[in-house]
Amino acid sequence: MSDLTEGLDRALSDIPNTTLGVAVSGGGDSVALLHMLAARGGDLRAVTVDHGLRAESAEEAAQVATLCDQLGVPHRVLKWEGWDKSGNLQDAARQARLRLISAWADAENITHVALGHTLDDQAETVLLRLARGSGVDGLSGMAARRTVGRLTWVRPLLHARRDELRAYLKAQNIAWADDPSNDDPKYDRIKARQALALLADLGITIDGLVATADRMQDARTALEAATLTLAEACVEITDAGEVQLNMATFNAAPNELRYRLLSATLKWISGAPYRPRFDSLRGMLARIGDQSGQTLHGCVIRSHSGNIIVRREPARVATPCPIASVWDHRWVVTEHGRETAKTIAALGEEGLRECANWRETGHAREVLLASPAVWADGLLVAAPLAGMANGWAIGLKYGKKGLHKSLMTR
Repeated sequence: MSDLTEGLDRALSDIPNTTLGVAVSGGGDSVALLHMLAARGGDLRAVTVDHGLRAESAEEAAQVATLCDQLGVPHRVLKWEGWDKSGNLQDAARQARLRLISAWADAENITHVALGHTLDDQAETVLLRLARGSGVDGLSGMAARRTVGRLTWVRPLLHARRDELRAYLKAQNIAWADDPSNDDPKYDRIKARQALALLADLGITIDGLVATADRMQDARTALEAATLTLAEACVEITDAGEVQLNMATFNAAPNELRYRLLSATLKWISGAPYRPRFDSLRGMLARIGDQSGQTLHGCVIRSHSGNIIVRREPARVATPCPIASVWDHRWVVTEHGRETAKTIAALGEEGLRECANWRETGHAREVLLASPAVWADGLLVAAPLAGMANGWAIGLKYGKKGLHKSLMTR
């Protein structure tokens, strides 16, 4: 048992419980994680998402609440009620869970949330991604840490086997709930779990798949460093946030680096959490010299004067947000003018008509339509990128190094 807790302590050595939350479903893995974290002391907080998909879910959430009360750990139950019964249920539930927990963590000033994924989960993930034809990134498995916005998701039990955690719970007479879907072969993860038992005779084992994930992670780190070097050699970012890639330098690079740099560019500009599908990306690159413009992943991609130019697609920009917030994932107000303003929103056609000198900025009309502007009750106050500053300034949240930051995906 000491190996379990020692591994957990190493994984969380720089994270105090005062800024740590833990997601607890009521299953064995997360209940074991809760107990180990509670034993560390400090101001740990726990959260459970009740998806409402099974009759027992509310009771299981209540059982977690009771357990947390016994451990002296503050606990919240968050209910998901937003599914419209369309699309992939498991993916919708996962996205809702991440969204709800992120909002809870933000309200509680929690910087890290621990998840109960195990060594077995890692092996199943690698097997599933192998079946889907994943490359290096997919086969590197789940990250021990992954930062999204202001929250870092932590998996401190990736060293632990599922059976070890059950033994830990039994030794301390701790009860947990078993979700019946964990034995339902209609789910791909359960198929993978069952397949692993059969593949062992071929030498395809949990430990072997995890070792592959570790090696793929090393390869991923090397590829990310090489992509960063390529970005430094061929990328220019304008004040309006468009990315220009020198086509000669870009095309001379290996395909893997080209795909990585372009997908990171699309993600950075659009704010999308995932990269575009590989086939879509490859097809777009194959057509780049033959088409005047393409759209992909919320961006417009053009070739001009020896550059590949990637811009925000005007029709896909974010909705208006408060003046102190980050708009469209990248833009923040850096200087305030005298006139009162309430929101940041896209300049759009209506706003651009009010910017008499926009052509003098040197920015393309398409870029300015998607650019950030300052508004008050539907009236344009300022459009700094379109030559109408009025004392206001708007810039990229992380400056022009924001793209480089996004290249390091973990």
